[in-house]
Amino acid sequence: MGKILGLIIGLALGAAVGAAVVMLVSPATGDKLIANIKRGYRETLDDARLASEQRRAELEAELRIRR
Repeated sequence: MGKILGLIIGLALGAAVGAAVVMLVSPATGDKLIANIKRGYRETLDDARLASEQRRAELEAELRIRR
């Protein structure tokens, strides 16, 4: 149990330090950085949804062929 807790704490601290470093060395201002992150998140989510829909259509077509 102690190793898992240590891992979780280490990951959380690493993420916090990483986020702080990005904020400090980023060439964009805080508002622009946040907007860029949100835009990137939305674009990634849209791409994932599109890929999911395409794969679903492929699998449904394959299922129809096999029936």
